[in-house]
Amino acid sequence: MNSKQYQVCAACTHFQSFRSGGKMMYRCGRLGFETKPDYSFDCWTPTEKVLNLMKKRGDLPNDKRT
Repeated sequence: MNSKQYQVCAACTHFQSFRSGGKMMYRCGRLGFETKPDYSFDCWTPTEKVLNLMKKRGDLPNDKRT
């Protein structure tokens, strides 16, 4: 598996979801604009849960292994 497979907004620490007017809204807290869970940007910072999954599966690039 490739780390790009995980690189979506929903797996990022900056992803925010909330309900507004009976509708789900998704926002990037870092960039400050509306997004969608399956969007992907270069500023992606994985959550701890995703990092642990990537480590477990051996999907982290060599320079990010701890």
